[in-house]
Amino acid sequence: MSGYQEYQDLNAAQSAYRMTGIRQFRGTQKLSQEELAYKAGVHRTYLGGIERGERNPSLKNLAAIAKALNVRLADLVDINLK
Repeated sequence: MSGYQEYQDLNAAQSAYRMTGIRQFRGTQKLSQEELAYKAGVHRTYLGGIERGERNPSLKNLAAIAKALNVRLADLVDINLK
């Protein structure tokens, strides 16, 4: 496997984790994508893309989403890689 393929696999794993984490926290707080996007200062379609793993958000945007959800940034991006 090439280094680039490993990078793509890692990137996909991280995106999938973010999707689950953000959606889970959002669901627990009974927030719609639109409500969370407004609170975080991002567009609702961008947030949806992050949740589906189609977008790779910047650290700044992840921090804004974490703040809007009242969770630690580490809770959104923590992933156990071996």
